[in-house]
Amino acid sequence: MKIQQLSDQLASQIAAGEVVERPSSVVKELVENAIDAGATNINVDVRQGGRESIQVADNGQGIAAEEIETAFLRHATSKLTTIEDLNAIRTLGFRGEALAAISAVSQVTIVSRSEGTDAGTRLVLEGGEVVNREAVGAPQGTVIAVENLFYNVPARLKFLKTAATEKRLIDEFVTRYALAYPQIRFRLTHNGRITFQSSGSGQVRDVLVAIYGPEIARQLLEIGDWRMEIEGEQSSHSPIEVTGFVGPPGVHFANRGQITLFVNGRWVKDTQLTYAVIQAYHTLLPSGRYPLGLIFMQLPPEDVDVNVHPTKTEVRFRQGKAPFSTVQRAVRQTLVADAPTRQMSAWALGSNNGGESPGWMGALNPEAFIGASGEQADLALSWLDESAAPSEADGALPLPQMEGDSGSHLPIMRVVGQVGASYIITEGPEGMFLIDQQAAHQRALFEQLQAEWAADNVTVQTLSTGTAVTLSEPQAQLLAQFQESVARIGVQFEAFGPNTFMVRAVPKIAASADPARLLIAVVTELEQSKGVVEEAGLVTAVCQTISLRPGQSLTLAQMEQLIHNLEKCTDPFTDPQGKPTFIYLSVAQLAREFGRI
Repeated sequence: MKIQQLSDQLASQIAAGEVVERPSSVVKELVENAIDAGATNINVDVRQGGRESIQVADNGQGIAAEEIETAFLRHATSKLTTIEDLNAIRTLGFRGEALAAISAVSQVTIVSRSEGTDAGTRLVLEGGEVVNREAVGAPQGTVIAVENLFYNVPARLKFLKTAATEKRLIDEFVTRYALAYPQIRFRLTHNGRITFQSSGSGQVRDVLVAIYGPEIARQLLEIGDWRMEIEGEQSSHSPIEVTGFVGPPGVHFANRGQITLFVNGRWVKDTQLTYAVIQAYHTLLPSGRYPLGLIFMQLPPEDVDVNVHPTKTEVRFRQGKAPFSTVQRAVRQTLVADAPTRQMSAWALGSNNGGESPGWMGALNPEAFIGASGEQADLALSWLDESAAPSEADGALPLPQMEGDSGSHLPIMRVVGQVGASYIITEGPEGMFLIDQQAAHQRALFEQLQAEWAADNVTVQTLSTGTAVTLSEPQAQLLAQFQESVARIGVQFEAFGPNTFMVRAVPKIAASADPARLLIAVVTELEQSKGVVEEAGLVTAVCQTISLRPGQSLTLAQMEQLIHNLEKCTDPFTDPQGKPTFIYLSVAQLAREFGRI
């Protein structure tokens, strides 16, 4: 084939593929331009997940009339003039590719008025070509509307995800930059409905409340001004400063998506820094769980290279491993400093500790915890008693019964005692069992609630006073989407304001639990399911929340009841997640360990 130079239009469309991957890429570039322009108000309006239109309006310094067409040429920028500028970038944008790339694959209308001018300019482009220009009245700032994204590149259009997925990606980006620039008032609307809004107060905690809700925001731990001086080859001292917020160990998630990193005000993706945050929580989180972290790193611009990828989300550090160690130490020190306070706190959202949430207005019966005689109560250990179990007459599935008194192959066991307030020692016919009380209790609770759910007959406890729970916007939408599935497991709620729900009823076996904690557990399970919701997973989430915890001392009667319940389970060998409920040591094994055989 003959070698030939590509046309400008085709070259622009190819280049656009590196910068504009999806609607969220357009939002990113336009919002970053607005921030660089000194805007204090940024409004983002999206329709159909960005497929139909994206509009970003700001009150920044605007674009001069004589420069507005130049702004849409490739490699045209006001942020760089020399090679030296490239070695110390202080702005979010600098490549001069974004507007040209966006206009090459969409229909763009821009209205802008610069400071000190009497009129603004309206410019219309289609496929990168100017089709109309006129002077108009406009306030200072810039409004850019991007319509029919990828209309002239069908191959790219068909790879876009659903409108809901694209909306979520846009939400994530806007909320991240609202955290990095709390002094800017952001407003995000989808299809004319406001889904996120920050106050522009300059307080990061105000933005955290808007994103995560007051329950999580109040628990986040602030990283003090952590500073490390690094001796470099070119300068005697290169300071690295780390600030931000991290969640206590009780707040954790199923993936790394809640770890957000900013370097010199730029949102970046960096596996090493993400791993530094995770490593700081070493031994503090359950296996497979990840923390919430908001990390702001400041260092001299000449010590970081942001010109790595066209999307400008990857960086390289001149100091090598110094940023990693600085972030890890800053986060770890914050967690260690909070340890005494955390041990005294009454409740942590997302944790599995006992207690009730601050501000919970539900009514608890004290006898659910302490009996009239002052002894510890049943702790929901008696559900498999014939008097408490759901009966066939009630429409529930009967609990499977096998030979003898139990519904499994477990032998009858005699309780010997408890070790570490976490494990129950029992004696069987041919040896001893060491039983994980948490796993055993979860299995027992799971089989009861699972049986009731399968019969569509979950017994519920109506709350005398409802419990209000505020969620983030994505969580609220997810919960509303699966309200019917959640109600089937006995957690009943209703809308109670923006992103807020009132819990009205809970499963009867969870009557003494915190309704807010139950709803949060359900939401977490919905997030992990990624749209494929199974009621069995929701049942497991409820049981994990209300089950016994390690470190919880039990009376002999309570241990006997728990063992009795486990013996009657269909599958007593594992908890709902597949972890073993007990370890068995035969008499022969013990004899060998003691050197008797």
